[in-house]
Amino acid sequence: MATNSLQSLHHHSFLRRHHSDASPSALKPTTTTPPTSLSLSSSINTPSNSMITFSLSPSTTSSSSSSSQTSTSQPVSFDLLQQHLSAQNFRQADEETRRLLIVLAGEAAQKRGYVFFSEVKFISEADLKAIDDLWRQYSDNKFGYSVQKKIWQKVKKDFTRFFMKVGWMKKLETEIEQYNYRAFPNEFIWENDKETPEGHLPLTNALRGTQLLNSILTHPAFESTEEEEEEEDQKEDKVGEDKGSDNGVLKSKPLSNRVFKPDYSF
Repeated sequence: MATNSLQSLHHHSFLRRHHSDASPSALKPTTTTPPTSLSLSSSINTPSNSMITFSLSPSTTSSSSSSSQTSTSQPVSFDLLQQHLSAQNFRQADEETRRLLIVLAGEAAQKRGYVFFSEVKFISEADLKAIDDLWRQYSDNKFGYSVQKKIWQKVKKDFTRFFMKVGWMKKLETEIEQYNYRAFPNEFIWENDKETPEGHLPLTNALRGTQLLNSILTHPAFESTEEEEEEEDQKEDKVGEDKGSDNGVLKSKPLSNRVFKPDYSF
């Protein structure tokens, strides 16, 4: 029954923003607003006085210090993301995060309109950390990729259990305990309140697999998160050994009957 419930993934996917013919493990933009062409002059270290034209939304024109450079030497601003997060507009912040990843992944991703999991490595550590820092800053450390990575590691990198923990799957009202993916966007939580699971945002498409999400969570930008988690696990294991022992004999923990592992190879 648990396995069958996951088969409705193709009908109740939590990211319906993508077309049905989307490439596997790809992150695509969710808006169809035509981009604004911005003419950037030779002040961006161009080899000649020729003009460089690149299509980005107006948010990337800011001259604020909160900016980066893509592989095509175009300035990328994180100001709009900061504005959405500071105003607690998490739905818009999620959209802007997705757009930023496409821009930062490189020229091929920009032309294609979505990110392949193999392109995540082209995003610099500084840029990915900047995005993550903003999410954590304006959510009281409740949202962000580094937060999600800690949760993922606590469940032994089991993506099904991770989806349950962060609330990307919902419990079905059935006699047997079952879970199914939430429908995007209405079934997701766009507020930061007591009912919102830790790590619920930002969202990452797992419609056709978890390679994209895996590439983000294992990015070098979050290596320190893994080291911190390993230290915490060691401390917890030691405490568990002390509490679970009876005259030097360790007591084993019962296995949960609600955890299941689906096949993501489709």
